[in-house]
Amino acid sequence: MALSDSVTTCLSPPVHYVICKLGFEKKDTYDINNILSENDEVCWQAVTEHVCYLESDQSVDYIKSIRSLGPVCESVNLHLKSLTKEQFVIQYALWFRWTNCTELFLEVFDVLQDTETTEVALGLMKLTSCLERALGDVYLLIGKDCPFLLRDLLASEQLAVVFGQAVMNVLRVFIGSPYGLNLRNVLWHGFASPQEIPAKYCAMLLFLTAGLGQLLQTYLMQTKCILVHRPYVTFMSLDELGIFPGKYLVISKFLLYLLLFHYLNHETLSVAEELVKLSSFVLKTMLPFWMAALTAFKQSRYADCVILLLPQLEVGLRLLFTTTNKCPNRLLTAEVKFLSKVNYDIMLAKRLDNEEVNQLPAVLQEPAMASEFLWDFLNHQEGPRIRDRLSHGEINLQAFPREAANQIVAFAITLLCRFSDEDMFAFKEHMVIKPLMNCASCYRSQFHPISRLKKQVLECMKSIHLWPELPTVPEEHVQMIKGLEGNAEASALILMISEIVSQLQQYMPQNFYSSGDRIDSVLTERLLTELCDTHICTLYSPRPVLETVVVFRKISTQCHQVSEKVIASTELRYKQWMNKTLRSRQRHNYRRMLNSIKFLSPVLRLILVLITLELVNIHLVSKKNPLEYQQYLKFLKSILQYTENLVTYTSPEKNKWDETMELTNKTLIRIRKISDRNLMLMQLAT
Repeated sequence: MALSDSVTTCLSPPVHYVICKLGFEKKDTYDINNILSENDEVCWQAVTEHVCYLESDQSVDYIKSIRSLGPVCESVNLHLKSLTKEQFVIQYALWFRWTNCTELFLEVFDVLQDTETTEVALGLMKLTSCLERALGDVYLLIGKDCPFLLRDLLASEQLAVVFGQAVMNVLRVFIGSPYGLNLRNVLWHGFASPQEIPAKYCAMLLFLTAGLGQLLQTYLMQTKCILVHRPYVTFMSLDELGIFPGKYLVISKFLLYLLLFHYLNHETLSVAEELVKLSSFVLKTMLPFWMAALTAFKQSRYADCVILLLPQLEVGLRLLFTTTNKCPNRLLTAEVKFLSKVNYDIMLAKRLDNEEVNQLPAVLQEPAMASEFLWDFLNHQEGPRIRDRLSHGEINLQAFPREAANQIVAFAITLLCRFSDEDMFAFKEHMVIKPLMNCASCYRSQFHPISRLKKQVLECMKSIHLWPELPTVPEEHVQMIKGLEGNAEASALILMISEIVSQLQQYMPQNFYSSGDRIDSVLTERLLTELCDTHICTLYSPRPVLETVVVFRKISTQCHQVSEKVIASTELRYKQWMNKTLRSRQRHNYRRMLNSIKFLSPVLRLILVLITLELVNIHLVSKKNPLEYQQYLKFLKSILQYTENLVTYTSPEKNKWDETMELTNKTLIRIRKISDRNLMLMQLAT
């Protein structure tokens, strides 16, 4: 029997007891009128008196509190079920406005009228994320930097000032504290199956949210404060998500399957439903979550689909992680000390806590693909960080993009298929599944710093390519400036660039350089595109690699700023020249600028090509001894300093074109010298 069939719960016995049994031990019938006034307001004192405290330090006694609040939750659940939708809206809708998600809380009420446990769990996940976001907005009435973790937010002095410490302690019994029910984390990390989450806890949190709205209204009236809601994070488009490399990678079989990955059709989803029932990646107790996720996708409820699916991907990967690393106890626990650790971060790490190598990537068969995809979507700071943003309420659920859901569902299907029995060969070869598998195998990280650097370099080169098209005055109007054009210094500058390019020739792709070629015809966007198409492993990048890439990115950013300033200045001065509004000194400076940018263009191109060639061999950074590494970083930082100075010198306020050329000459000498000393990574590669 597969382990996925034998596992009946992912909650350890103590946690299972706390969530599924503790709140049912007291059989008392609690009168709803004790905590609900005639005006339908929550009587908080009657609620807070059920929170118990330890005699030792007066901290919350979570076990006794859960036991005491159990009958109260049951009473609230029965009360809400007794209301019609119209009655509920009349009595409570007003008190949800402070969350900026009134409709969502009304939907949770609808869910409570049903017996479908999966929908209750989904409703609770959405409720807790939106409640956290709303509480963060309240925090900012007093505080400045809102805590990232819910447990820190609920324990903050700022919320205690607004709602009262006793009220916050009630919330901590249900969410936020790893010693309480901890409903949010248990669900979002995929430890609880649908039938393990009592509906009465969802009802109680719905009820308490309305009560918080009542308390907040009183506070706002007393303080004359205005609650401001932070804007949601938005994903502008598929390109903004950066999921696919169509912007800057050459056409490949990856792009041939682009549409299939973008638009999952009904047939694909039908096959996925069959895979869910048969794949060893799915715990049978979690099957309802998978089916509900696919149903949500069919119904265009894309946020619901991803909210349901992300915890299940974590469960499946945790199953593989604990099996391959021989630590099965870590699958079957949601204990305090493990709950925050056995998640994506540790499952994607190179090594385990005991420093042994993590075996999960090898088991994934396409370790780079699976890990890079997960890091891209969930972890990288410049990525969409979908799980974080959904679970913390940072995304407008109504506007969640289908494109993002497509990627998560398609990735899930490839895992379902990869971890299926051999007798499921027909599924793997199915006409709608095989293209997805092929597509997944070609995935390359889009949000790792290395990937972002590639994008930056190409965007910068595109900007520089615009320079020849910029409007300039007729050549006969541009008088040659003595001391720049045609003198020995200018010739030496061109010669030096040519020598450096010649040195780089052996490290460039074939057919990109011939002796006698003009520099601009060598240092092109096509060359950079070819170099950026080189696959660079981004998984488990060591610290020296990341430090070096940080400097590369800063250099690229400064080069782009220089290009944008040159473009803006050239267009402005041309317009002023044609309108004859330039003074004599300004005309003189304009001519110097036009002559200077003729030399500046190949220099910036050279720097971009140089750092890209270095990037291709970035793995060799770790092979340098400490002294060589520091020398190398010092060289790179000198280039960075040069580009930062260029940004200043080329600004319309400064216009220091003579200084620009002098600084450029010194920098080229430095580049040639460091190249002669064979300290460059590309030289180490040969």
